Amino acid sequence: MADLPTHTIVFEILTRLPAKDVGRSKTVCKQWYALLSTQDFIRIHCSRSVVSSNKRVLLIDDLTCSVRPIISNNNDYGPSSIVTFPFHHQNNDVSIVSHLNGLLCVCLNHTYELLLWNPTTTAFKRLSTPDSHGFYINNLDAIGLYVDADDDYKVLHIKRRNGVLGVYVYSREVDSWRNIPFITRQEYLSPHFNWSAGTFCGGTLYFTVCECWIGGTNVVICFDVNSEQFKEISFPPVPSNGMVQGVLVNVKNVLHMFASTGMFEMTIDLWTLQGDYWIKVLSCPPIPPISLSLWCDITHYVTNGNWFVMTKLGKLFTIEMDMKPFECFYPVSWFRGFKGAVFVQTIVSPSI
Repeated sequence: MADLPTHTIVFEILTRLPAKDVGRSKTVCKQWYALLSTQDFIRIHCSRSVVSSNKRVLLIDDLTCSVRPIISNNNDYGPSSIVTFPFHHQNNDVSIVSHLNGLLCVCLNHTYELLLWNPTTTAFKRLSTPDSHGFYINNLDAIGLYVDADDDYKVLHIKRRNGVLGVYVYSREVDSWRNIPFITRQEYLSPHFNWSAGTFCGGTLYFTVCECWIGGTNVVICFDVNSEQFKEISFPPVPSNGMVQGVLVNVKNVLHMFASTGMFEMTIDLWTLQGDYWIKVLSCPPIPPISLSLWCDITHYVTNGNWFVMTKLGKLFTIEMDMKPFECFYPVSWFRGFKGAVFVQTIVSPSI
């Protein structure tokens, strides 16, 4: 260690600080401000921030927006703190439509505008433009956040308007939208199909596309973020005699899906994607059938080796797994109702 330059030692220490401490450290001197503002520092700090102590659950209701830590020793929520939105809104009419590396893509429901927001640093960026880009309509649109090979944060916006599909990509680097081609089956453009938020895993954004009818069609749409090509893969072979919902989770760059099926009681199976095929990891009885009303309270899933099924009030139940504990929690990108998110505290900026 004595042979290492002082600059290297300082860099290594600061990249391990909590995000809020990095913000405070910028005020120490001009040299530290410059160092902590470089993209290399932000990228390395972000990669080292994915630990359970930095995970937070953000919950929005009609009166408040609160953030709670996830306590690693009992896998439940810690005390909440109130968050003030740094942008104009009406009665907390804010929906979270995607998130990645501490950035939340949010929609202002009264104007349909999209924003990128880092709730840790409070920085935000409006994505809407005068030429109608960056406006989101719930139940018709789908959003996915991702990072490409050039370390550029991007937003994929899939829009369905009157049977016409439009796909647009926003680049943080150039601060603009552009259209990309995507040809898919005409029936997927119908509002009878529900598109999930995108889950980023291994250089690909994944969307579940599920028909609202019982016994309907269910598929997964994949978007390679570097080639910008789409393809369709099959859904796990789950029973189709009831409601079907797939919830995607990225765990250590391996895609998993919680597939729920049923009517008045819901069963949940866990699958993992290998190539273009799904392999079942576990099913009932490890996850007991639960009533539809209780299933509707599920907001998200997290794991540290075991899986935890979470609600707004806390842990619903634990799924014991014969696996070594991970070094951190991995949240699902989906959050029921779009009124919350699980995110990691970082200093990633919504703008350059």
